[in-house]
Amino acid sequence: MTKPVGPLCNLNCKYCFYLEKQRLFPAGHSLRMADDVLERYIRHYIESQPTEEVQFAWQGGEPTLLGVGFFKKAVALQKRFANGRRIQNAFQTNGTLLDDDWGAFLHENQFLVGISIDGPRHIHDVYRTDKGGEPSFDQVVRGIEILKKHRVEFNTLTVVNRRNARHPLAVYRFLKQIGSGYIQFIPIVEREDETADGLAGPPDPNDETSLDHHVTPWSVRPIDYGNFLVSIFREWVKKDVGRIFVQMFDATLASWAGERPGLCVFAPKCGTGLAMESNGDVYSCDHYVYPEYRIGNIMKGDFQEMIGSQKQTKFGNDKSDALPDCCRRCAYRFACNGGCPKHRFLRSSDREPGLNYLCAGYRKFFRATEPHMKTMTRLLRAGRAPAEVMKR
Repeated sequence: MTKPVGPLCNLNCKYCFYLEKQRLFPAGHSLRMADDVLERYIRHYIESQPTEEVQFAWQGGEPTLLGVGFFKKAVALQKRFANGRRIQNAFQTNGTLLDDDWGAFLHENQFLVGISIDGPRHIHDVYRTDKGGEPSFDQVVRGIEILKKHRVEFNTLTVVNRRNARHPLAVYRFLKQIGSGYIQFIPIVEREDETADGLAGPPDPNDETSLDHHVTPWSVRPIDYGNFLVSIFREWVKKDVGRIFVQMFDATLASWAGERPGLCVFAPKCGTGLAMESNGDVYSCDHYVYPEYRIGNIMKGDFQEMIGSQKQTKFGNDKSDALPDCCRRCAYRFACNGGCPKHRFLRSSDREPGLNYLCAGYRKFFRATEPHMKTMTRLLRAGRAPAEVMKR
């Protein structure tokens, strides 16, 4: 995951955890990725991939702040160093700066664009505002229309927060209405005190006051997150299987079918989802862009060295090594694996540290969807389409 403009963004979303990363850079330092960093990154990244298809993921901040010219240069470098490999680009944006020039470029170069949008206007604009506190919904929708006009493939990323978690079907139906055929739901969980070692006692998922004390006011509550997913799944499994792809549902079905889930938060180990900042600094993960998790710089090393380093190996293994006993005994461990380590700051009923804040929500989702997941798994193993579940 590459941050060519670092944490710079034209919006000021209240829940954004990345805006503060500007503190990693000296005052006055340009956050625009330099040409020599871009060239070395593209060459080494392509060389480090063991497959014939190489996928680049551009994020921010807001990458469109760099202008189309920067990405034309990136594409030219990709072609120069491809050496016969197929190159694909994914591009995450808030959509507010997209215009016809962007649309033509993205279409011509077959970029897959992810649009960040949290639901209908009255929901989206609660947290996603510009630097002046003004709403961003209209600009985002205008950006989506640009993508449609230029026939650019896009999906949507929705941050599930304290507000929109209470309106699951309104969010889901809106995303379908704007033409999103592939939907990502990302729960926002931010701690008030990152240095705390967890709750003093075991969590009570029904005690919102005790949980709220440890997270920001916009963080989604565990049970609300579970209810959000379950409500959408119940509609999806009746009407939209095979037509609308929801990343969380796909990942869960993959786990039931014995395949890799495709979501790093549910993988048994971490360590392969590196993040690179605009100055070439490489970190263990996008959620761990802190000095202590810096594992190198692309101008002084290569990705194979960094990902194979002792420090990164330990980071990856810590996810499973630190799993509480209650998770090891859980019937849904195969699908969850303890979730994202960044969210594992509660104590279990046995007072063990490392329980995921979202555990109660995950369990509710996995339990509610289990019968349908088993049916779709049987269909897959029989060589039939999972969409047949809708006939039952």
